[in-house]
Amino acid sequence: MFLEEHLGKNLLREARLRVPRGGVARSAIEAGALAQQLGGAVVVKAQVKAGRRGKAGGVVPADSPDEAARHAARLIEGGLEGLAVECVLVEEKCTIDRELYVAITHDPLAKTPVVLLSAAGGIHIEELHAAAPGQVLREHVDIRRGLDAEAAAHLVGRLAVAPSPAGALASTLTALYSLYRTLDAELLEINPLAVCGDTLVALDCKLIVDDSAVSRQPALPPPVATGTPLERRARIEGLVYIELDGNVGVLANGAGLTMATMDAVNYYGGRPANFMEIGGDAYRKAEPALSIVLANPRVRSLLVNLCGAFARTDVIVEGVLAAWETLRPTVPVAFSIHGTGEAQAIELVRSRLQIEPFDLMDDAVRAAIQMAGRQ
Repeated sequence: MFLEEHLGKNLLREARLRVPRGGVARSAIEAGALAQQLGGAVVVKAQVKAGRRGKAGGVVPADSPDEAARHAARLIEGGLEGLAVECVLVEEKCTIDRELYVAITHDPLAKTPVVLLSAAGGIHIEELHAAAPGQVLREHVDIRRGLDAEAAAHLVGRLAVAPSPAGALASTLTALYSLYRTLDAELLEINPLAVCGDTLVALDCKLIVDDSAVSRQPALPPPVATGTPLERRARIEGLVYIELDGNVGVLANGAGLTMATMDAVNYYGGRPANFMEIGGDAYRKAEPALSIVLANPRVRSLLVNLCGAFARTDVIVEGVLAAWETLRPTVPVAFSIHGTGEAQAIELVRSRLQIEPFDLMDDAVRAAIQMAGRQ
């Protein structure tokens, strides 16, 4: 769950971390009024779930309420690089002495949280790390101990030029880590963390919370219903589905195999109509999965691609066939089945659908594309 900046900053404020004064505006009139309340000189920031807003023109200074209103009108009415902007954050301008970078995320290799700190804030961290890796400091955190004052102070001490007082930065790091753990976050990034005299101010906040943990986070706003009607329906069913503009419906087990199947459809000149994976326990939801894929009116054929490793393909096929017999679709279908249980799975398809699965995935892909073109 990606929280927009203003929502993340509300949580920072509740954790007693400094953020600029400001408010959310959903119209140019509201933006101008907020700028007036804040003294006129403000920054207008598009609230979208995407990075690099500054380079795209989504973070703009304004020296008067009228200028703030004009910027807000441009963003809300015109969007930002194809993204709809429903509101803007209007914040007071801050006098900045220096900009730092702070982030806490999970290191999958070390299997621990990691705190990232740099004296070069306000720029894209991946570019900074590629150009000068030594400027991005890392501190792995033992979750049993947490980020205590000693570890935070040690990390701050490694900065080439630590802000004064350095203790304020160490305290900010421990507070951010506590918030990161409390919120079940995947990423908590402050870029930049501004040094304003003897005060540290979070000028931006990128917060991503583990989707599976949202239900136990009462402090978070309820998820906003986004996506197409079929995508929203899939989320309700607990399925991972993305609607595309092609005509070859795709049903595969596992995210990696599903993406590879979509790539193969594109490679052979077709266009996938969706991403839909039924790996893990999702094979139990074959009926809603198949129903959602086929509910897309653009689908002219179906490609079922299964590969059994830990999962048995005959068990997955049993679920798909039960769904097929219930829904009775009329679109042509091509099967590719390999791995654990494939002999039993192939026999099930032959006997119940009178369809011969293809020996090679590539042949099944080409057949599905051809069938879609004939419909």
